[in-house]
Amino acid sequence: MPSSLSHGYRHVPDGGGGVMRRLTPVALAIAAACGSSADAAPMNKAMAVSYVNGIMPVMDQRTYVHALLDQFEARYSSAGGQFRYDGQAWFGSDYNKLWLKSEGTVGTDGRFGDGDHEILYDRSVSRYFDVQSGVRLDIDRGPTRAWGAIGLQGLALYFFDAEATFYFSDRGVAARLTGSYDIFITNRLILQPQAELNFYSNSDSARGVGRGLSDIDAGLRLRYEWHRKIAPYIGVTYSNMFYENRFFQKTFSQTGNGVNFTFGIRSWF
Repeated sequence: MPSSLSHGYRHVPDGGGGVMRRLTPVALAIAAACGSSADAAPMNKAMAVSYVNGIMPVMDQRTYVHALLDQFEARYSSAGGQFRYDGQAWFGSDYNKLWLKSEGTVGTDGRFGDGDHEILYDRSVSRYFDVQSGVRLDIDRGPTRAWGAIGLQGLALYFFDAEATFYFSDRGVAARLTGSYDIFITNRLILQPQAELNFYSNSDSARGVGRGLSDIDAGLRLRYEWHRKIAPYIGVTYSNMFYENRFFQKTFSQTGNGVNFTFGIRSWF
């Protein structure tokens, strides 16, 4: 017996076969669309997510660790030499960080000087700058001094690394301005000018600090990043004391002042 169901246009008389051939694809498309819309509606409703002001969230609350040993160098001149280090590290998110800074020198006599160690809370206030506040401790061969600290750190115009920090204690106020800039000669060969200025409102003869513009430390370093995280460098540095500090320089027999030939390693992780 012939099948009671149609199995295509071959089982339909010629009078209706053309109609079936024209309607079947259209009907199937309409049915599929209706079916998919009916199934998608509850699914879309279940998967709908609302955002504040329609803005999708950004994954900016993860915590990171970063450390930079910017200067780890030996300095030599006709007057003597010294070893100097300058580094910082932070832990936190894009907005809130715990920031540590430390720098100091070791003279030819093996004594530790210019020790400056800071513990700061860092808060991002714009795309390029952070506000920092905390405590600075001067710990080295001299008497220990404690300061409160507040300042700004970030990228200034044309991507200069800049820091401006103010310090206060019962001995007066102080300030430090630091800046550096990376000039890319090639992707790995980088020339970096750098300068640091220190100011004090009052003298501190026990630590060899004079009032006003106390001292300057500047340099021009050429580094080669043979590995992105380790870069040896050579350069020329200049350090000097001003006004009252010139007397302290002789009293404390400090070496490494003036123009120095410098070489060292810069590293980060």
